[in-house]
Amino acid sequence: MKAACLRELSFFALVGLSWAIPTTKEYKGPSQESIIQAKAILDKYPIIDGHNDFVMGLRTYFENDLTNFDFNTNLSAIEPWASHYADDTDIPRMKEGRVGGQFWSSFISCDAQYKDAVQLFMEQIDVIKRLVQDNPNDMTFVTDAQGIEQAFADKKIASLIGVESGHAIGESLGMLRMLYELGARYMTLTHTCNTPRADAAQVESGELPVRSDGLSDFGKLVVQEMNRLGMLVDLSHVSARTMADAMDVTRAPVIFSHSSARSVYDHPRNVPDEILSRLTDIDGIVMVNFFSCFVVPDCSENHGNVLDIVAHVNKIREVAGVDHVGIGSDFCGVDISPEGLEDSAGYPNLFAALLEDGWTEEELGKLASGNLIRVFKAVEAIRDTLTSEEPFQAWIPSEEVQADESQCRMEPW
Repeated sequence: MKAACLRELSFFALVGLSWAIPTTKEYKGPSQESIIQAKAILDKYPIIDGHNDFVMGLRTYFENDLTNFDFNTNLSAIEPWASHYADDTDIPRMKEGRVGGQFWSSFISCDAQYKDAVQLFMEQIDVIKRLVQDNPNDMTFVTDAQGIEQAFADKKIASLIGVESGHAIGESLGMLRMLYELGARYMTLTHTCNTPRADAAQVESGELPVRSDGLSDFGKLVVQEMNRLGMLVDLSHVSARTMADAMDVTRAPVIFSHSSARSVYDHPRNVPDEILSRLTDIDGIVMVNFFSCFVVPDCSENHGNVLDIVAHVNKIREVAGVDHVGIGSDFCGVDISPEGLEDSAGYPNLFAALLEDGWTEEELGKLASGNLIRVFKAVEAIRDTLTSEEPFQAWIPSEEVQADESQCRMEPW
């Protein structure tokens, strides 16, 4: 078992939570006819994936030096990627998977909070931009919904930046604005640690103490400033109370860039039904995560399969509606994925399975990218109504910025 799964078991499976355990159906895979049909649909409606941690591997192995790095090759066949758990993504497999848009994660672990997080996040934004610049025939850097649609037309992978997590701004609204200027288009409010303004998912398991009991007053200002800027508010990784608080104060749709349905598998990283039911009112979206340990119980023994992801997609559709679900694989940030969705080439397997489950072409187009584009346009439209509003000037109270036991030093999940 690789490191990430060990982290999940030690964090959740051993803390005494009571899981609602679904039964994984025998996986035979969709028919070849369904796969061909799914690929044709995805050629028309390319995938936008809400979260991919590939660039952390560039930092780990190359210290972000892209000299002689070839992203246009199957990395799983060459070192150091062949020996690395995060070998899920490269240009050939993204093309095979019909990926037309990717939010690349600018991520630095919670170890950097209260230290040098701002610099390190900036370095990850820089390497994302250079990776795209080095592959101009296949990738293009975009910052808005129109850019995504133009990339689709140009048959290139629209490459966007998502910041994971909120400790990237060092508790400064000025840094939030600068991240937006640099092209970041969503920010996850927490990761595996509480920030001084928001509680992480781990408070629900007791692994972390409650700090803000959701969003602090300053955290609410952060959400509203993100609305003013036109930055997507990402509620993956946060506690259910933080989700609810953010949805109470936001003026624009929110996203969950890589989360699944808690009523299918009772994990604190997944979204409860009471939150899903509110997505319609604020026009939000949950982009379903493929990490086995969020999808099925006993993930070290049972990785699950495409049908388990179908169950999460269908539950979000059932509770929130077909307009409020998308795809956020978490590839390259986790080490085990369900059978049939092991890497970025696998998306057609999921869409073929959904076809066989009764989804129409129009509905699959919404899931693939239509819903995210609609949400992005809505956030931009609200931004445009707020142009006369002054930037929020408040500084977080100094006593709230002190490091405490709420800081959790865990790797990405």
